[in-house]
Amino acid sequence: MSKICTITGKSRNNAYSISHSHVRTKKIQQVNLQTTKIWSIEKKKWIKVTVSTKAMKTLLKNNFLVK
Repeated sequence: MSKICTITGKSRNNAYSISHSHVRTKKIQQVNLQTTKIWSIEKKKWIKVTVSTKAMKTLLKNNFLVK
């Protein structure tokens, strides 16, 4: 399973982990992905999708049925 949001296309981010002595080491920040069901009007059934939590918040705000 790839760690990419199916709606927004968000993927991982490269960043630095900085220690107390200010030594930088590279780290990867993963997207907060959740599996949820969205009602498809065209197919008239629930579709299981993997979306980021920000996309879930947008779907709820715009009155899409999210289960």
